[in-house]
Amino acid sequence: MPLQRSILSALLVSQTLVFGAEAPQSGNSESRPNILYLLADDLGYGDLGSYGQKLIRTPRLDAMASQGMRFTQHYAGAPSCHPSRCVLFTGKHSGHAYIRGNSKIPLRPEDFTLSQMLKDAGYKTGGIGKWALGDHDTTGAPWQKGMDEFFGYLDQTHAHGYYPDFLWRNGQRIELLENKDGKRGSYSHDLFVDFALDFIRRHKDGPFFFYAAFTIPHAEVTVPEDSLAEYRGKWPEPKKFEGSKTYCPQDQPRAVRAAMITRLDRDVGRLLDLLDELNLSQNTLVIFTSDNGPITAGGQDPEFFDSNGPLRDLKFTLREGGIRVPCIARWQGRIAPGSTSEHVSDFADMLPTFAELAAVPAPPEIDGVSILPTLLGQPGSQKTRSHHYWEAAPAQAVRKGDWKAYRSAPGKPIELYNLATDIGETQNIAQQHPDILAKIEKLLEESHTESAEFPLKAKKKKP
Repeated sequence: MPLQRSILSALLVSQTLVFGAEAPQSGNSESRPNILYLLADDLGYGDLGSYGQKLIRTPRLDAMASQGMRFTQHYAGAPSCHPSRCVLFTGKHSGHAYIRGNSKIPLRPEDFTLSQMLKDAGYKTGGIGKWALGDHDTTGAPWQKGMDEFFGYLDQTHAHGYYPDFLWRNGQRIELLENKDGKRGSYSHDLFVDFALDFIRRHKDGPFFFYAAFTIPHAEVTVPEDSLAEYRGKWPEPKKFEGSKTYCPQDQPRAVRAAMITRLDRDVGRLLDLLDELNLSQNTLVIFTSDNGPITAGGQDPEFFDSNGPLRDLKFTLREGGIRVPCIARWQGRIAPGSTSEHVSDFADMLPTFAELAAVPAPPEIDGVSILPTLLGQPGSQKTRSHHYWEAAPAQAVRKGDWKAYRSAPGKPIELYNLATDIGETQNIAQQHPDILAKIEKLLEESHTESAEFPLKAKKKKP
């Protein structure tokens, strides 16, 4: 057993939750809530009604916001899926995490994850959708990283389509004959939702952790007709998508994207309804967010929907539009209904938050801090991080207080913005604040550890 896991087991009984309940021993569900973490794929900061969306209906997520807390300054772990999920699962920002860019590189045995931590603490663990932390025969596969059950795509490239001819379930390749030879019989999102509902029913006695990594509205723009009917012909479609090797053609990409998001919204509602039906809502923390900002791939048109709201740029960038994401938390009886938080947080904060909920110590050498005090309306008890850091080679970004710094590559000038007055990053005020710039430059250097797999500086080619 790795040292981290030994420490967790040894200290399990001694921990106390912030809200005063005595920490139960592993295997006892009393006082330890279930955790349902819902992750959309490429959903923009402005794609939900509760964040300003005017064209796409998201009634269930808007209701969830009214029933819980809406975060206005929550960030993904990275501007793309693979490294963002690594930050989420390891609690280390992208200057320290092992995976720092989209690749085929899996998590290593020494990369301790939140699912391993919760499994060790007695939680039943499960997940659906896009894993993207290691294929079936690697050290990063879900069943190697604390997942009792997982159903979905392991490789993020495989997850680009919604009618795959196979998926993975608990280490077994499941053939989907109804999707073979180009047939489109089973929409993968629907299969995932059914699995999630079944998992919750089977583990209603808890505690459970379920990670719903939905693939909507990522990449391929396609949706069953029962969802498309609501939006068909609703808007002009000046840019029909002709299709590609990866994505199907689409003559109504705007309508389909909207329908995909509304279908996702509907199915989040189904999960919340099940919690209500099983009387689990008062003992389940539900968090909904997105892995990064929106994208134009597959014919998507985020500009038409104002998917980023006031934010600059899209997925793959370290501008606010690439990394700031919607985040809604609901826990009936614990989180104040209709509350809003401006607390700055990111994916690295989830692991220590879940550790506190599970009454176990967070592993050492992580970058996140628990946001449980914020969730429970105890801001005076909330620890804050000195800064938040992201990198996506060769670019780097830092947020410290209201200051946001961006550098396109090592050696390039540092741009500086005050997000309190310029959320759209339109006015570079670096020259006006040399003292702040000096501190930021130091943070950019200190926050980055060298990575052979993901170097910030491109290696020079030999002549």
